[in-house]
Amino acid sequence: MSWLTAEEALNRLGTKPQTLYANVSRGRIRAKPDPSDPRRSLYYTADVTRLAERHAGRRKIETVAAEAIQWGDPVLPSAVSTVVNGHLYYRGVDAAKLSEYATLEETAALLWNKGTPINIAAGGSVSSVPSVAAAFSALAARVPQDLPSLGRSLPALRAEAQDIMTTITSALAPGASDQPLHRRLAKSWRRPEASDAVRRALVLLADHELNASAFAARVTASAGATLSASVLSGLATLTGPLHGGAWEAVATLSETARRIGAKEAIRRILAQGSRLPAFGHPLYPDGDIRAEALLAHITPTGIFLEIQVAGEAMIGERVNIDFALTAMAEHFELPRDAPLVIFALARSCGWLAHAMEQVESGHLIRPRARYTGPSIETSGA
Repeated sequence: MSWLTAEEALNRLGTKPQTLYANVSRGRIRAKPDPSDPRRSLYYTADVTRLAERHAGRRKIETVAAEAIQWGDPVLPSAVSTVVNGHLYYRGVDAAKLSEYATLEETAALLWNKGTPINIAAGGSVSSVPSVAAAFSALAARVPQDLPSLGRSLPALRAEAQDIMTTITSALAPGASDQPLHRRLAKSWRRPEASDAVRRALVLLADHELNASAFAARVTASAGATLSASVLSGLATLTGPLHGGAWEAVATLSETARRIGAKEAIRRILAQGSRLPAFGHPLYPDGDIRAEALLAHITPTGIFLEIQVAGEAMIGERVNIDFALTAMAEHFELPRDAPLVIFALARSCGWLAHAMEQVESGHLIRPRARYTGPSIETSGA
């Protein structure tokens, strides 16, 4: 049998003496008196090595997990959507190409892995105009009434998802059910000429793999909560300024640019050390394909064109979907919050797809925290 001194054991373990003694007292490491000095102990090499390897593996897992959750590799397996080589795919279908002809209803059927397009009826209208606040209220009212998601078949969940979309559209796209969602939404804004642009935007924004709101929806679904609760979680997350609320910063940039010019407005933001909200995306190093697909049919004019030209030249990044949505709203003179309404309506389909996929997996999403707080008092071994 091979034995180590305390110093050798501590070097291998990378721990404090108290931890070594605790492992001995708990039987994890065998020890014996040192024949040359009975006041000291020797520690069984195999036991020390086993614990050292276990701790190294745990540290490696923590490091990988920490890196993955911040724009790293996907932390969950999903067949719903992905971004590969600068292109967005919904279940293997190129989203940019899909936006050339598909409706949101057809896109939802694809994301839900359902053979036929979903039919979203007109629910009891909770708002005369599109309202994200009304969507929050309508979803919150459903949560305590709906059934938990666990233990139910996929056809049953799809039927409920379709009903939830009816609830959402009663707030975000009120109108007659004989019209597709993009026409309902454009008509509710009294801008029927914007319907095709809205259709393209809805398709392009229906999902975006494991973004913050999709992850929030999946966490909620993994606990067995209702599908409506998952969508509510996604919607709450979407409103953040680093996610679906980014249009606010783009709108503010355009307002500032009107006063002082596009170049000066951009220069001031950069001088403050802030990120320019309308440009770049970590998943699209060569340019946001969603913005490209939308702007191919809506050419920015006026101040938005100036911002695009100046910004792309000054920072070397192309405009992103937040810019494209806000420019589209400006082009058709849509309400100020139109980008968020479009985003929320479209992404609801993706949240439901992710929630149903998570329920099918049967796994609870429960990461561990790496504690960084004050020292913890523990009893002596």
